[in-house]
Amino acid sequence: MTHQVHAFEPPERFVAGTVGAPGERTFFLQARGGGRLVSVALEKVQVSLLAEKLEELLTEAQRRFGVQLPEPPASVGDNDPLDTPVDEEFRVGTLGLAFDVDTATVVIEAIAAGEGEAEVELGGPEEDDEEDPDDEEPDEDLDRLRVRLTPEATREFIERARRVVNAGRPPCPLCGQPLDPAGHLCPRHNGYHR
Repeated sequence: MTHQVHAFEPPERFVAGTVGAPGERTFFLQARGGGRLVSVALEKVQVSLLAEKLEELLTEAQRRFGVQLPEPPASVGDNDPLDTPVDEEFRVGTLGLAFDVDTATVVIEAIAAGEGEAEVELGGPEEDDEEDPDDEEPDEDLDRLRVRLTPEATREFIERARRVVNAGRPPCPLCGQPLDPAGHLCPRHNGYHR
């Protein structure tokens, strides 16, 4: 079976967004460019981790390679909804990150979940120049979305991703679990509705 690599190097737009009401939202990464639109579904925790790890990657690139990093955007950048139609290409199982020193760009790769894959993975910023010929990628036959971003575009993506994650249901002040509009069974109140 053949796999597809949706490459945007660079995209016209790359954002994290949601479809649905808080508590029932589906999270997406969406890339647009060259007349193409690709949307891939993922979990809220993956979006949150992606933003966190991208921030760490930029800091490490600055420390190790002297890359000049832009300040976080002072104003709200891209706050538009996802482009339509939002057709899910695949569900993300693994996210990979890298920093390309030659072009001073961040590479984000979202790889489809394999059959029966249930765990959430996030590859870190390994700068490993030596390839082990016996080390085959287990998911080389899976669909993937590959995006190359400048540090400025990466900062804008991070800020939007954080806004999207924080725009959900507010947390319970006692237990931290999300509050539904009808309340929730708070473990700190021995199961009474809050």
